[in-house]
This record gives sequence, structure tokens and C-alpha cells, in this order.
Amino acid sequence: MANIFEVPQPGNDLLEKAEKVRLASIKISQTENQNRIKALNFMADYLEKNSKEILDANDADYLSAEKKGISRALLSRLKLSKSKLNSGIKGVRKVGDLADPVNQVQIYRELSKGLILERKTVPIGVLGIIFESRPDAVMQISSLAIRSGNGVILKGGSEANLTNTSIVKALQEGLNEAGLDKNSICLLTSRKDSMAMLNLDKYINLIIPRGSNELVKFIQENTRIPVLGHADGICHLFIDVEANMEMALSVALDSKIQYPAACNAIETLLVHKDIAQAFLEKAIPLFNSNDVKLIGDKRSVELGLKYEASLEDWKTEYLDLILSIKIVDDLEEAITHIQKYSSKHTDGIITENSNTANKFMNVVDSAGVFHNCSTRFADGFRYGFGAEVGISTQTLPPRGPVGLEGLVTYKYFLKGNGNIVDDFSSGKAIYIHKDL
Repeated sequence: MANIFEVPQPGNDLLEKAEKVRLASIKISQTENQNRIKALNFMADYLEKNSKEILDANDADYLSAEKKGISRALLSRLKLSKSKLNSGIKGVRKVGDLADPVNQVQIYRELSKGLILERKTVPIGVLGIIFESRPDAVMQISSLAIRSGNGVILKGGSEANLTNTSIVKALQEGLNEAGLDKNSICLLTSRKDSMAMLNLDKYINLIIPRGSNELVKFIQENTRIPVLGHADGICHLFIDVEANMEMALSVALDSKIQYPAACNAIETLLVHKDIAQAFLEKAIPLFNSNDVKLIGDKRSVELGLKYEASLEDWKTEYLDLILSIKIVDDLEEAITHIQKYSSKHTDGIITENSNTANKFMNVVDSAGVFHNCSTRFADGFRYGFGAEVGISTQTLPPRGPVGLEGLVTYKYFLKGNGNIVDDFSSGKAIYIHKDL
């Protein structure tokens, strides 16, 4: 693994772009709420106006990537259908409907007579987003950045260059129409720039990587800029002995096949031993009919699975129609397995016993813990965030799908009337710490 000093230094062209974004971010941080909402609506309008150009560019990207033999999972993420584009445009507008995350007063306190403290939310500054394959992420990230008063530097995978360029062009036209600086959104297209931007610590305030385990780990280990993100999406679903069988089958299937290339799709299914035979008798043909390759432990193989799992399978994020199955003795074994192998993204349980569910959800230390529902709900849009800039599996906030609230920080504003600390030492003044 390369160390931080081996990452190339940014060239003059990249420094010039970064400076433009930095200056634009200062302007947009001072923009009124209504102007940012107006900008999002224009951005959505221009995406609609340029939808044919965007989809044609994506067709060209997809054909080129297919010829290069890119994996099925990446191809799935690369493909931008008309419905996915329309959904992305809808998401841009929805972000405009959300409450303004900027200038929210979190603390309003009188420290002493005439000395008033406020803590208010403010934009982070410039976001650096590095992602693979998914051109729809450009719309999500840009809308969240603008809504929260931030500038953004985007670096997508080379396989999506034509699509990303077409989308950013439309977004910048929308910003222009709204009277905002189009340099608030910047797209980088060369691999050299994607590496060199890791050294833009004077310009970028936060890096959010979205992609493979290897990509995220490389970024985390090769930049001084704070990094928010997750490396793996190894998600689990535990079928408890008191599970409703039909519900368990339906939720397990949706959690795997609805979009297997997503980081919130399950990779491992844990089944209580007392329900395993009855469950697998129905589950095996159901998954087989949906082209899911099932890999299991010895007990699962004895109950009908064709392929036996290795230790490596429990650590693997397939991002494909492959599912590992393990039979466990009880809730405790299921939790132990999850705590050992989960990437702390999203893990769920199917059970009719509320006490069992509560124990599972309280003990499992993941960003999302679900009861009787698909892990595919772990998504900013589905949570009502309008979109998400990424998912964080770190323990410190923001955690889980990161929407607007994760793209602001806060500042302390203290207003006085000639107050000095020495007066408190001499007894001329006292602290009252009264919340107003």
C-alpha cells in the first residue's frame, strides 16, 4: 500500500480548479435558503432538458465498459436507465423540499449578563467525493452539497466519464440559471487528479469515498483530509426460530436480489437450527429460481445446498447473486457471528418475538439494525433524506446514510458588551448559564 508521500502532488491545473471551488463555496455558504432551493429546481430542470444527451452518453460508457470486461456488479451500477435518471431528478427536487440545514441554532444561552452564546450550524466548506461507476451519485451528491451550502469536487470512475461529464454540465447550467457560481460543482476526469486531490488538504474539508473496499482503504491511508465512508457492505439477516416463515422468505429474497450490487444487500443469511430444515426446503428452490448461488456451512449442505462455504465467504462482499448461509444454534451465536464478520453497515432479524428483536437490535453494533424488513431500506432517499452523499459505518456521527445533517458542522458565536474574564475572578460578575 502506498504511503501518503507517494500520492502525486496536484498540478497547477488542479490547484486552479480547487481554488475556484473554494471561492465558490464561500459564496454559496452565504446564500439564502430560497436561493439554494431555486438552484436545485433549475438543476433538475436542466437534467430533464438534457436527459437524452445524458442517456446517450451512458449507453456509450456502458458499451465501452462491457467490452473491457468490467464486472457485472460495476456494470449494474454504471447503467443509468431512464427510470433511474428520472428518480435521480426527483431526488434533486426532493432535497429542495427538506428543511434548511444551515443557520440552525443548537444552543442559545446567556452565560452572564450581556454575554450571549449561540451555536449554529454552518456548511463544512468543500467536499471531495471519489466514487466508482454510479453516475446517479453525481446528482445525489451535488444536490446535497448545494442545499447545505457546500462546494463539491467530484471524481468518478473512468468507466462513467461521458455520463458524469454530461450530468455535471446540466447541473452547472442550472446553477448559472439560478445566479449561483457554477464552480460550486467541479468534475475531475483523470486518474492522476483523483490521486492528487488527496493532497488538497488546503482546499478540501472532507473526503467521502464511495466504492470498493480497496478504494476506501487506500484513500483512508493516503490523505490528511478527514475521510467519511465505509469500506465493506457485509450485511446479515438472521431468521429466528420464532420467525414468520412467509415473511422470512420474502424479506430474505428482497434483501438479496432487489439490487444485489448495492452495499445494503445481504451477503450472509443466518438461520436458527430449529427452523432451518423447514426454511431451506422453501428457500432453496426460491433462490435457485432467481439465479442466486447458495453457499453454506456443513449443516446447510446437509439440508440441500450444493456448495460449501469457506472461511473467506463470511468475509466477502459479493455484490452479486451469491449468498452465504449459516445455521446457528441460537440468537447468541447469530450475534457473535455478526459482530465478528459484519462491516457494521446494516444487519437485520426476522422474528415475532419482540424481546428477541430488541436484544438483537440493542447488541448488534451496526449503523442500521432492522426488524422484520429488508436491509435494502438502508438508504438516504428511503429514509426521507432526499438523497445521500454516502454511507458511514464509523461509530462517531454522522453514521449510516449521510444526508444534509451530515454535511454541516457548527460554530460558536459569542456576543458581549465589553465582558472580561477578570471580572469573574474578582467577583464583579457571575455565570448564570441560562438557556434562552
